[in-house]
Amino acid sequence: MLLPAIQAFALDQHRIAQPFFYGAVLFSVFTALVALATYRQPIRNVARSQLLTLVAAYLVLPIMLAVPLHEARPSMSFFNAYFEMVSSMTTTGASIFDIPRLVPDPIHLWRGLVGWLGGFLVLVTAVAVLGPMTLGGFEVLRPNASAGGLPGSGAQLARATEPNERVVRYASQILPVYLSLTLAVWVVQVVTGTSSFQGLMVAFATMSTSGILPMPTLGDLNVNIGGEFVIFVFLFAAVTRQVLWSPVDKNYLPLLRNDAEMRVAVCFLFAVPLALWFRHFVGAIELNEEGDLVSAFRALWGAVFTVQSFLTTTGFVSSDWETARDWSALPTPGLLLAGLAIIGGGVATTAGGVKLLRFYALYKHGTREMGRLVHPSSIGSGGRLGRGMRREGAFIAWIFFMLFALSIAGTVTALAFTGLSFDEATIFALAALSTTGPLVHVALDDSATYAQLAVGTKALLIGAMVLGRMETLAIIALFNPDFWRR
Repeated sequence: MLLPAIQAFALDQHRIAQPFFYGAVLFSVFTALVALATYRQPIRNVARSQLLTLVAAYLVLPIMLAVPLHEARPSMSFFNAYFEMVSSMTTTGASIFDIPRLVPDPIHLWRGLVGWLGGFLVLVTAVAVLGPMTLGGFEVLRPNASAGGLPGSGAQLARATEPNERVVRYASQILPVYLSLTLAVWVVQVVTGTSSFQGLMVAFATMSTSGILPMPTLGDLNVNIGGEFVIFVFLFAAVTRQVLWSPVDKNYLPLLRNDAEMRVAVCFLFAVPLALWFRHFVGAIELNEEGDLVSAFRALWGAVFTVQSFLTTTGFVSSDWETARDWSALPTPGLLLAGLAIIGGGVATTAGGVKLLRFYALYKHGTREMGRLVHPSSIGSGGRLGRGMRREGAFIAWIFFMLFALSIAGTVTALAFTGLSFDEATIFALAALSTTGPLVHVALDDSATYAQLAVGTKALLIGAMVLGRMETLAIIALFNPDFWRR
């Protein structure tokens, strides 16, 4: 809270600086008191404690974060401020602000900073909390991690002593890499012509895949094709966990080339943009503009960048995306972008969605079953890990996919009861569950916004955003009887 306070003081916006400064002092004292009260408190059940703490981080912590936001902007109700903070903390990027340019920069800095810290929280908890419990996608990699234990069961943390030390250790390893990459994006954005503050917001939104910007689009921030290329490169950190974890390995590049998530993402980056470009090319033929090579190239780049953005659940739209629409006079394929957001990015990254690794496990299982139709006595390759992913891993991935589909159906039904049309309810549900808030503005062409929603609708979206970030298996694990037995 001190960072937006300092910026507001520098801009002579004292009315905005005061609540952030006082909030920093108040909540620092409050945090210190809670720390003293819980110091060395024995933990009876590590798994239950960590999962409940993670749920509280997404539901209770935003109450504290919303206090200075509400005081700095009294015209915003406290519930709207709470919605904004839940959206930022879960890296969804669903904003109440219809006209961002009218909002002071310190408030935008607070939104972007909360989203950036939310992305850091996702990375730490993925490897320090969900990983040992074989949740968050790790159940596909290690389907038999503990003998007799199911994903998320308390038995899988039998060896996970000193959980606080594990969280601190992983946080100290991730923070330097996460911060360095953010600074690199910021510096390169400034070099390519973006202002310092806007470049910082782009860096926050890129590394956390929150998509939180002080303007509606990248074009409004004067991000040129060079800046978009930088974002495109750094978004690969949300495609596979290997980008953040293996740079010190001498086999780094071969490791990335053989990574399953990276290969699936590259396939999507080749196939989907070419299909979109061909669609626009056919539309341009009807308008007799197929000879415009510059527009054709810009349309292809706009498709590649936008596909990468929605595949990582960031929600950025290239400025050349509109060029492609003008070139062919065709509307935006919102359903295709929603499908990319559902697939999501890599395991143990800031991206949401079903995750590429689960998609890969289902694909390998399907190809193996088709191979057995031709050669029933054949033996599958890949070793123990490959066989585990094709069998138990694919089975768990299919269960998660079905639970995700049921979550979509339930959320769409609940939103429809609040008065939204079927199209609007579907897009809002997909945006919340996949943590891709900007999907609403792209798929619905600004026909509906978050600010227009009723309080009940926003409350449902808050639950959907937390469910999408926590993932269904982790929520179900909370109801595991082993968690509550003494």
